[in-house]
Parts: sequence; structure tokens; C-alpha cells
Amino acid sequence: MFCIVGLGNPGARYQLSRHNVGFIIIDHLAEKHGLKFHPSQGDYFISEGSLRSSDFFLVKPTTFMNNSGLVISDIVNNQNVELDNILILVDDINIDLGEIRIRKSGSDGGHNGLNSIIFHLNKNKFARLRFGVGNKFDKGSQAEFVLDNFNSVELDFIKDKIEFSVKLVEEFIFGGYKAMSNYFSKSIKEKKDSISQSDQKISKEN
Repeated sequence: MFCIVGLGNPGARYQLSRHNVGFIIIDHLAEKHGLKFHPSQGDYFISEGSLRSSDFFLVKPTTFMNNSGLVISDIVNNQNVELDNILILVDDINIDLGEIRIRKSGSDGGHNGLNSIIFHLNKNKFARLRFGVGNKFDKGSQAEFVLDNFNSVELDFIKDKIEFSVKLVEEFIFGGYKAMSNYFSKSIKEKKDSISQSDQKISKEN
């Protein structure tokens, strides 16, 4: 059983905020596979599904970002899910808008949601997909920036990045972190090869 957790803040006010990109990705995944979220017995909404005979469930915490660890701890202790089979989807201001990084473990990187998870699990060895939201904000206005909505230009720019994130999550469900990492590496290589071939074509034309 695999568990995918999108981090974010509940409520319509934060629906399209940068801090809620984890929710945005997981909502796109659910929509793609015709899944609906419903309240669980814990502090989160849940949706269950299966891909290639691999069972999974999607989670959207209702605890607000700073207490995300309470939900992850509850899932690990009560849902019979191994930590290796949990993937956290999270925003990251340390990465340019639309850039994606995957990690099998690591520090919180200054993110309150990851900090809460690490604190409540007393472990940092869990998979996470970090989605860059950029850091174009004035000093001291980080909170306002991440809680503010993506503008229309940004939403259009990250559309295909969200779709790629969904593909990465599907690979995680198919075969865990290794499968996701292999797909990620293959995609990056294909993109670099395509750019190289394009540059060579332009060079020959000139």
C-alpha cells in the first residue's frame, strides 16, 4: 500500500496559494483517475485507488501546514503503511518556479510542514517531491508570498510541470522511490538530448 500526501492549508482561501502546490498536484492526480476525496477518521481527507494492481491512497491534511506531522504520524502508526511507501508533495522557495526535485531523505530546508513531519516521526528518511515556487519576495515577506495565490501567468507556466509531477507520483505508486527516480532521470536525460539536438540543428543552419 502506498500513501501520497499533499501538504497545504485547508480552505478556499488557500486553494491556489503557492504553499498549497502539494494539494494542487494531488487534486490533479485524483481528477485524472476519477477519484474523490472524503473525510477520514483522522485529521485529513482521503481518497483510495489502484494503479497496475498497486493499491494507494491520497491524503490532504486538515491540520494546517505547521501541524502536518500529526497526520503523517497517525498514518504510520494506524494505517499500516511503511514509511518507505509514503511520498510527501511540498512547495519549495529554494527552487525556481516550476523546477522539481525528488529526495529520499533530508532536512526540512526551512519548510514548516516538513519540520513538523520530521519532529513527530523523529526521522527524516521519507520520500518527498519538492516543487519550486520561486523566491521573488522582499525580505521579511516570505509568509505573505507563500500564502498568496499563483497569478494567471504562473499557473499557465507550471501547468505542464504539475502534469509531470503527477507522472512522477504514478511511478512512485507503481514501484516506489526507485521507479520514480528512474523515470525522473530518464526524463531529464531526454530533455537534455532534445535541447542538444536542437542546438546542433541551429548551428548547422547558421
